[in-house]
Amino acid sequence: MLTSTITSTSAVSSAAGAISMTTGTGLPEYGVLAVIALIALLSVKEILSASEKWSIDLNHSLNMGIGPLLLAFTAIVVFKVAEIIY
Repeated sequence: MLTSTITSTSAVSSAAGAISMTTGTGLPEYGVLAVIALIALLSVKEILSASEKWSIDLNHSLNMGIGPLLLAFTAIVVFKVAEIIY
């Protein structure tokens, strides 16, 4: 597994002392929204599949939203596990 951690450090001297700022690259903090959207779409798909409104077109439409969110969820899990391990 290849993970990349890039940090940039900046230090500014002033009369009061030095200030250090570090930023890390990775997944944005809004990953929770992607997980919530994935859960919502999966719930809607499950509920609608049992109703009379279900059609193959509706199935394909929901899958177009679920697929990328599932990929994002997988990436979030992998990065969080890698963050804990390393």
